[in-house]
Amino acid sequence: MFEDTYHTISAPSEGLFKDKGSKFLAFAYPVRSEDEVRQHIERIKKEYFDARHHCYAYILGPRKDAWRANDDGEPSGTAGKPIYGQLLSHDLTDILVVVVRYFGGILLGTSGLINAYRSATRDALDHTTVIEKTVDVGYRLHFGYEQMNDVMRILKENGLSFENQVFDMQCRLDIWVRQSLSVKVYDAIAKLRTVTIESL
Repeated sequence: MFEDTYHTISAPSEGLFKDKGSKFLAFAYPVRSEDEVRQHIERIKKEYFDARHHCYAYILGPRKDAWRANDDGEPSGTAGKPIYGQLLSHDLTDILVVVVRYFGGILLGTSGLINAYRSATRDALDHTTVIEKTVDVGYRLHFGYEQMNDVMRILKENGLSFENQVFDMQCRLDIWVRQSLSVKVYDAIAKLRTVTIESL
């Protein structure tokens, strides 16, 4: 059976790490798109404009195929990668973590920076709730009113809800089906006479 679940965070959270006068403020956000990522980063840069660095990492998609790590002026590999590493080790996706650094006047060195960004990120993740979500497939159904009972029976049997419904002589509704059930549900609906199915 293929994997059709993934883990993300339920709500934004914050973390903090201090070392030799430097302060590392971590902000974790659930995100669904690169647009959302950009908006959060822009807002943090405005809000914490007096900080020296705004480093971040994000992962998007159930298969974690879109990601980025940014050091924002810190030595290469000392900020974005440790943040990204924490996201991977917590098995998270659809998440952004931005760590804002206020410099305390004493250099931390490569290992000190890596530890600071990793620790601030871990603290933010320790203050949120991790939730499991399913990978869902969307279908739009079009059918004649006389097929309403048959369609509803299939939805009920599979524990599915619907949205964007139009109930008239010609009916329409959208459903989201867990990926592992999608073939079974599609086949059941496709057997009905007047139903057409579009992918969303």
